Amino acid sequence: MTKEWFKDSVVYQVYPMSFQDSNNDGIGDLAGIKQRLQYIHNLGADVIWLNPIYTSPNKDNGYDIADYKNINSNYGTMQDFDELLQQAHQLDLKIMMDLVVNHTSDQHAWFKESRKSQDNLYSDYYIWRDPVDGHEPNNWLAAFGGSAWTYVPERKQYYLHMFAAAQPDLNWENPEVREAVFDVERFWLDKGVDGFRMDVINLISKPAGLPNIPEPVTSGTTMDFVADGHRLNEFLRQMNEEVLSKYDTITVGEMPGATPTDAIKYTGLDSHELNMVFQFEHVVLSSNPDVRMGKWNDEPVKLIELKKSLNRWQTGLDGKGWNSLYWNNHDQPRAVSRFGNDSPEFRELSAKMLATTLHMMQGTPYIYEGEEIGMTNGHFTELNQYEDIESINFYDELVNQKHILNQETMIRYLANMSRDNARTPMQWNSSENAGFSKATPWYGLNSNYNEINVENSLSDKNSVFYHYQKLIQLRHDSELIRYGTFEPIDSEDTQVYAYRRHYEGKTLLVLSNFTDATVERNYQQSEATKLLINNYADDLDTKLRPYESKAYLFEK
Repeated sequence: MTKEWFKDSVVYQVYPMSFQDSNNDGIGDLAGIKQRLQYIHNLGADVIWLNPIYTSPNKDNGYDIADYKNINSNYGTMQDFDELLQQAHQLDLKIMMDLVVNHTSDQHAWFKESRKSQDNLYSDYYIWRDPVDGHEPNNWLAAFGGSAWTYVPERKQYYLHMFAAAQPDLNWENPEVREAVFDVERFWLDKGVDGFRMDVINLISKPAGLPNIPEPVTSGTTMDFVADGHRLNEFLRQMNEEVLSKYDTITVGEMPGATPTDAIKYTGLDSHELNMVFQFEHVVLSSNPDVRMGKWNDEPVKLIELKKSLNRWQTGLDGKGWNSLYWNNHDQPRAVSRFGNDSPEFRELSAKMLATTLHMMQGTPYIYEGEEIGMTNGHFTELNQYEDIESINFYDELVNQKHILNQETMIRYLANMSRDNARTPMQWNSSENAGFSKATPWYGLNSNYNEINVENSLSDKNSVFYHYQKLIQLRHDSELIRYGTFEPIDSEDTQVYAYRRHYEGKTLLVLSNFTDATVERNYQQSEATKLLINNYADDLDTKLRPYESKAYLFEK
């Protein structure tokens, strides 16, 4: 296998507005991130992925960009960014920017001009269509609810927005748009940034003719229908040829609906497009069986389905592509609440178990801020505790408009699946506002910050933090962990996730108990050369206690 630096790296994701506030205005900022670089370095991460920091009206927390070449004033200035980049590089930390180029803000200068008329310099920068029989051009629905089309009287046309109406989709069919995007990429790469996470990049090529979707039409079926258009490979190859190949970058494309076959097409070792994809298969496993409700549900993920998904990606990309490994991010609920057990009794054990399960796989691991200390969902109980546009829109649609769910049920679903669960401020200590800010934070704190915080984690040698630190060090030290092939074991086991990794005569055996019961499993652990890591203080061989996870090394 070709050895490239992104394969040897661990990425730490920072959601800037919730990470650290340096000027006490209640909003995290670049200077705050700079204050915490040493913390990220001490954890052992190699790359920091920054969620969008560009000028934005924040209709979707920065994923609606009004100016790609300027910094959101809430976060600071370009000088602040330059200093952050310089200091990160001094600590051997790379910076990966979030590139959002499927759509812009409706406040971007391109869109402001485009909407004025059908015959100006920017008129074809977005996807405009005439009305059909007096209504929208097709039946597509936006990811955040409602029609994917909005009418503009000045043009007497509709524009397409796969997300909020304030996020019009760019027209990648227009070569001028592609060149404008490439210019943005060069701007940041020339500054010295080390790569891009590309937001919903598999939506940039739309189906030819923008046809109607067969019934039933939901936001989810619309997304699947639109994704992976016929020119996506062409657009990504052009991006690589004209920009990415000229720099030493890390690139990951967020691709909802992608399969391992898709990933190989766009990120295969010989594809000359991207390094890896963010796939969604394992994080949508508990979607509601009623398609009208999409992801909104509170059913736990079934272990057999989880194993089937992760194993499929491990075996499918082995030797052909490269996996991104993640449990959660800014768009997903907290991992320990979703896949583990966030009760006081089992939170730390299950957080460590999840970490071991994922970090022993082949691929580049991504750690979302606070995951490394076992932060949990907010467990909010009122609608007014939510800020996320997706959560609020779907509450209104499912409860108020369509009367599909009652308030109590939808609040329960939000507590389980809302993106806001990941966006509560970082919990640094037990002081006022968890050490995030001396002012009232832009978004509500998780009430458990007195117990779950960085200060407590660093003072406890058995904390979740030090477990992550050890996992990262093991990965850095072991080619077996980084490059070994993947062998699933007992895929139908409903309690234990087991697999092996193989590399140059060495074998790694990973066992994870996903339940609160003690179980017995014999995979010849007693013959192992060494126990590399465990989340209990001792090893009972074939016995796996609640949420126990351990990795054994076998050498010939």
